[in-house]
Amino acid sequence: MHVTTTDIFTRTQWPTPDQLWQTARLSGFPAAIWRLPNADEKHLILQTESALAEAPVDFDELSSGFVLSRFDNFDHGNSAPFKALFLRADLHFSATAGGTDWQPANEASASWWSATGSLLSVDKAPASDLSAFTTNDNPAEKARFEEIVAEAVSHMKKGGFRKVVASRTKTITFGQKPDVLRLFDRLCQAYPTAFISAVWLPEYQQIWISATPERLVSVDRDGFFRTLSLAGTQSAFHPDGTEKLPAEALWSQKEIEEQALVSRYIIECFKKIRLREYLEEGPRTIQAGNLMHLGSHFTVNTRAVHYPQLGTVMLRLLHPTSAVCGMPRAAAFQFIQQHEGYDREFYSGFLGPVNIQEESHLFVHIRCLKLENRQATLYAGAGLTEDSVPEREWQETEMKCQTLLRCLTVS
Repeated sequence: MHVTTTDIFTRTQWPTPDQLWQTARLSGFPAAIWRLPNADEKHLILQTESALAEAPVDFDELSSGFVLSRFDNFDHGNSAPFKALFLRADLHFSATAGGTDWQPANEASASWWSATGSLLSVDKAPASDLSAFTTNDNPAEKARFEEIVAEAVSHMKKGGFRKVVASRTKTITFGQKPDVLRLFDRLCQAYPTAFISAVWLPEYQQIWISATPERLVSVDRDGFFRTLSLAGTQSAFHPDGTEKLPAEALWSQKEIEEQALVSRYIIECFKKIRLREYLEEGPRTIQAGNLMHLGSHFTVNTRAVHYPQLGTVMLRLLHPTSAVCGMPRAAAFQFIQQHEGYDREFYSGFLGPVNIQEESHLFVHIRCLKLENRQATLYAGAGLTEDSVPEREWQETEMKCQTLLRCLTVS
């Protein structure tokens, strides 16, 4: 029977996100699901072939899709655009109204589901108990991390660099494979101001899940470029468990200076391209779930300054920012490579949708975990200056791990 486009779009039986996600898993298709900060709409895309390409991150050249970059992916002085994994939006579905009514975002996706997807037999596994996990803490990890902090402070006092971001991991093991979309929905509910995502990479047999508060570069359909300088961390709760108001947050000189370094880094990037027409708002306290940070927002009207390539150019200049690497970048990066003792992979890289609905939004990949079968690796870092205290920096990384852990333990 011939099915017209009108017939397709007037049907009411569209796939659930579980069906789409399981189709991707069973077919070996890369997939990404996300929700932008302060937005109701959710998106899910699939690429209908297993191999992911590495593509230059150029907003003017890429088709619609999703980008995922490693931390150590930057030009090291080369002016050419660097490459990152690119997941094409061969199929694109979206939902509003609380995420319960999913529909195809274009004709190709509607036709695919009607002709092929609806014939696939996808059995929804029973929802797993997300709280059924064990933490595989290594008692020596705390001492080792604090040694790195002390070593970094020593380097800074000798003039080696001004700031460096030291990171660590925490490993947990689930009793059964966790329900990724259930965790995604919990994160969306818990962190309305964060970028929430889950990305399935069949070539790596990994799922990366994140709730990041840090915008790297965005260019919206009206031509407005945005970025954010974010640093400094404290709990969003008083010791008695009551929630703080942003106005109640008290910031130390160390945290104020740490955030100012990130802002100056962004301004220096503007200066490199002789851009003076930008709006800076902040710093002010920004709440991100269980944590508070100091942040400054930067905005540029690319149409007014006649600079349509600004998003691509600033991405190359900014990544990796001093919020995840340090200043000067080369010296901080070298310290990280020599002392952290593990591969950050996609942690502290960047990720996000490109050319979806005429907009591109890339975020710094923090507050994330890597899921491999039943084992999850959580990542957390702390921005170090010469005023850093090792014990306090360890506690900061523990608080950051709680961003995801607290959504695993809710009833």
